[in-house]
Amino acid sequence: MADKFENLEQNLELFIENTRQIGITVSDFQPQGQSVLNQKLQGMIAGLQDIDKLKNQVQDVQVPLEVFEYIDQGKNPQLYTKDCMEKALSKNESVKGKIDGFKKFKVLLILELSKTFPNEMAKYRAVRGDDRLV
Repeated sequence: MADKFENLEQNLELFIENTRQIGITVSDFQPQGQSVLNQKLQGMIAGLQDIDKLKNQVQDVQVPLEVFEYIDQGKNPQLYTKDCMEKALSKNESVKGKIDGFKKFKVLLILELSKTFPNEMAKYRAVRGDDRLV
């Protein structure tokens, strides 16, 4: 898996460097530099073709849109996973608190129902095979 990303990364770096060099060549263009410019343009085209060939290797990779939002905000995209984990832990704690609250409510409800309807609750516990309150 890492190989295909390394290949893509190398090809993108070469393409970017080639583009930078073309920019330098064009910014101070001299007629005698035409052959160098043509060579760089051919290299750019070859680089795009190589990148296009690599897209099939990374086609199965899915990146959440939120990662691009991190990049747009100038944040490190690797923080996305950390933030997702923190949100999940927070949500789990919230849900655990609700579950604990419902368990306490159930105990209190059964206790109050047992006081108000002792016969019915005795039958209920007998049917469930449960002499506990919970």
